[in-house]
Amino acid sequence: MSNLSQPVFRRISETVDAMGLRAYVVGGYVRDYYLRRPCTDIDVVVVGSGIAVAEALGRQLRTKVSVFKTFGTAMLHIDGMEVEFVGARRESYSPDSRKPHVEDGTLEDDQRRRDFTINAMAWSLNADSYGELVDPFDGMYDLEDCIIRTPCDPDITFSDDPLRMMRGVRFASQLGFDIEEETFEAIRRNRERIRIVSKERIAVELNKIVMSPRPSIGFELLDATGLLELIFPELSRLKGVERRNGHAHKDNFKHTLKVLDNVARRSDDLWLRWAAVLHDIAKPATKAYDHKTGWTFHSHEVLGSKMVPAIFRSLKLPMNEHMKFVQKMVFLHLRPIILSEDMVTDSAVRRLLFEAGDDIESLMILCEADITSGIDAKVKRYMANFELVRRKMKDLEERDRIRNFQPPITGDIIMRTYGIPPCSAIGEIKEQIKNAILDGEIRNDYGEAYAMMERLAAERGFVKVQE
Repeated sequence: MSNLSQPVFRRISETVDAMGLRAYVVGGYVRDYYLRRPCTDIDVVVVGSGIAVAEALGRQLRTKVSVFKTFGTAMLHIDGMEVEFVGARRESYSPDSRKPHVEDGTLEDDQRRRDFTINAMAWSLNADSYGELVDPFDGMYDLEDCIIRTPCDPDITFSDDPLRMMRGVRFASQLGFDIEEETFEAIRRNRERIRIVSKERIAVELNKIVMSPRPSIGFELLDATGLLELIFPELSRLKGVERRNGHAHKDNFKHTLKVLDNVARRSDDLWLRWAAVLHDIAKPATKAYDHKTGWTFHSHEVLGSKMVPAIFRSLKLPMNEHMKFVQKMVFLHLRPIILSEDMVTDSAVRRLLFEAGDDIESLMILCEADITSGIDAKVKRYMANFELVRRKMKDLEERDRIRNFQPPITGDIIMRTYGIPPCSAIGEIKEQIKNAILDGEIRNDYGEAYAMMERLAAERGFVKVQE
């Protein structure tokens, strides 16, 4: 049973009947109705000119119609919904391009060209069959069985448009569905074809996988199909366990996916989830074996943070404050863990607050997610220590106002007070004052900082300018 009760569908129905055309709601809106997922994008296929129907509807509603002649589509906004119209078509492809050669076609031609059976279902909009489901490829059965399957030969589907391989993995990840065996094998066989897809299009699908309820499903499928090493080799290199003299380290790929799922349970922040993906990315490059301590990954957080810009650039992710946030999270991700293992001193917590600034809560979520041990007692101990760190942060923040603080004494104040030009001593004095505040030797207070400046300047032989 369809849901075509909204006025927008009646309007389209009346328009196409008056024009003597057949029209159908197709794809995601139909699928999401049966899955009880919200959807505000409506795709309408017209057997005839989709642009003509959109323009006729636009005139009636006195609303703007965006026409994309190259693609044969038109779009308008009605009642908070984005409605896109396209003429029914059949497509053929050349081997080196995702851009199809398009011809007019029937509804079934149009459904056949779609990526998966669950996206190929349609509802009739004409009065004589209003709301009837047209499902030539048994998409409803696949919806009920939670299966991702192509409407026709999967090798042709994926070879024609290799982005569909990423979309298949993404739908499996978003919906928790299984990829049907033949479809899965076809992705494996055609994986090299992903090279003709632009990095930007791949990034869109990757972000949707990262934002899935359980993103690990998507990354495990990308790995199993062989796509991961082609599109994201740095993550693929985390796989595997090396054993030496009875010592083995954990599989950092599996660990990363657990951390990502843990973060996903607590946060919908795309970039915090990306920080989870990349937090251990430098472990393969920093791995070393010590016969006394076993496997080590010294400074993997430092090298990892340096790797973030190149990975973002390669994946065509934004080179802006989002990238810098991920870099910061990767760089700091061990700090609360080290804190929680040691005596939780005020000065160490102050420094953490100072460096993390407003991102401290995100950092704590990432750190708590990073505890993936199977030993319950160990997890409980870490979580109790993290709770202690959090309490200390709250107490210090209320008392010292350390988060994002700027030391009260600036270089300008030092130069004016002592009539000196810019020099290294000014930076040294500022740094000593900052460290004294962070170490709790003086309060975050102008008077105490000024007195310390006077003492440090006198040690260097600076004399105050007479006012």
